[in-house]
Amino acid sequence: MLDNYPDAWKARYASAQYIKVDPTVLHGRHAQKPLSWSEALFSKTPELWEEAQSFGIRVGWSQSHLDTLGVGGMLSVSRSSEALTSAELTLHEKELMWLVCVAHVLLSRAINNRHKERYAADLTEREREVLKWTADGKSASEISDILIVSKNTIDFHIKNAILKLKTSNKTAAVVRAVMLGLLF
Repeated sequence: MLDNYPDAWKARYASAQYIKVDPTVLHGRHAQKPLSWSEALFSKTPELWEEAQSFGIRVGWSQSHLDTLGVGGMLSVSRSSEALTSAELTLHEKELMWLVCVAHVLLSRAINNRHKERYAADLTEREREVLKWTADGKSASEISDILIVSKNTIDFHIKNAILKLKTSNKTAAVVRAVMLGLLF
């Protein structure tokens, strides 16, 4: 989470594990419809709502975003007073939607680059090459013929890539490598 809420509120939110019950987060995991905060929205979590208000967080709007890789994120904007009106939301809806998309893309890129650097250093050039052929639908036997090595060598590289990428199988390793941009 990246935010500019008061440090005391961030600490309380984390220690109470409010992320598990926060209705804005729960909504964002299942819908991409904008959400205006209200008393009714927080009716099942009144302690969360009361504590947020005690830190000056009284009015808000949240919008989730799901990218083409299935990675989700959410942007919330809030203030301490003046309820959001439908006219205000209508007036700023396009800017907020644009901001959600841009923030998601830029933050995802930054986070992805951090992970890419970590994993890229671990994978050897041969492991990447084997994953590329695997991504193209080639079997270990076919890859061994293409690279003129034994099938056992290909299996060895696949096993290492799976371990280094912390996945459970070669399909998941290929997916993670593609998402991290390691196979381009």
